[in-house]
Amino acid sequence: MSDAAKPRATPAILNAGALAGLLDITAASVQAFLRGRSPMRVLQSVASGWLGKDSYAHGGWSAALGFVTHFSIATTWAALFWLASRRMPALVRNAWVSGPLYGLLVYAVMYEVVIPLSAIHRRVPRTPQDVLIGLLIHVFCVGLPIVMVIRAHTPRRDTSLS
Repeated sequence: MSDAAKPRATPAILNAGALAGLLDITAASVQAFLRGRSPMRVLQSVASGWLGKDSYAHGGWSAALGFVTHFSIATTWAALFWLASRRMPALVRNAWVSGPLYGLLVYAVMYEVVIPLSAIHRRVPRTPQDVLIGLLIHVFCVGLPIVMVIRAHTPRRDTSLS
């Protein structure tokens, strides 16, 4: 394949991470607003992965840390999918299946591995409604956007069987 036809990782990963990060944080902020919490508190809760409960005492500084952390995590998930899709083109070819499944995987890893290992040191208590909303957000605001953006950056010949 010529260099011009090769998919470029950086724009695909950055675009996918930015879109998923934006959609996810928007959904979380709307959900928080409906519960009487501010978007700043949402970002501080992300920063609590680094700072623990002290995050809520640091105002805008911890919100900024949460913002950077959130988009870094979204971009990391995009990079992981991009790498997997280079080895398994069917992930891109079957985007409507792999996207929701990837969103479910991201949800499971974040809530069952990353958060308990962070400075929070525990699983976050969730009601069945919280779990359902979280799963839907991760399917439609994380998994599908990442996969669709990676797919848009993948030349058609890269998605065919070799």
